Amino acid sequence: MERGEFISKIGLGMLVACAGCGLASCGSKGNDPSPSLAPNPPPAGSGALFAANLNAELLNIGDSKVSDGVILVRIAAGNTAAAFTAVQISCTHQGGTIAFNTSQDRFICPLHGSEFSTAGAVLLGPAVLPLQEYKVVVADTTLTVSS
Repeated sequence: MERGEFISKIGLGMLVACAGCGLASCGSKGNDPSPSLAPNPPPAGSGALFAANLNAELLNIGDSKVSDGVILVRIAAGNTAAAFTAVQISCTHQGGTIAFNTSQDRFICPLHGSEFSTAGAVLLGPAVLPLQEYKVVVADTTLTVSS
């Protein structure tokens, strides 16, 4: 066997083996050794975290902005605090990055399927702890997220 043939066979074997490992771990519920971890949320009481210009950002329901471990989402029309929600972006189960599902009006973790309300309450496990919620204040066209 020539060197090139050997390398191509070994490479193909490794690819199949690695693909099998990846697929086997996709179906696990809570045993992932290295989930995609989101940044840690800022501690409560740390003050203003970030701002958004409502003339240029978050114009449509479902639009979001992520900063400093927090996801801010427009959940309704209008420029009032009630039209937005801000929660930690890391799932409380294993730290995966959550995303907002507009059609279901909830946050979902793609790692194991935990679901959270717009206020961060657990709707479906395996997560048992709620997401940390942050304060949203709207003044004119400036929205500020704080803890």
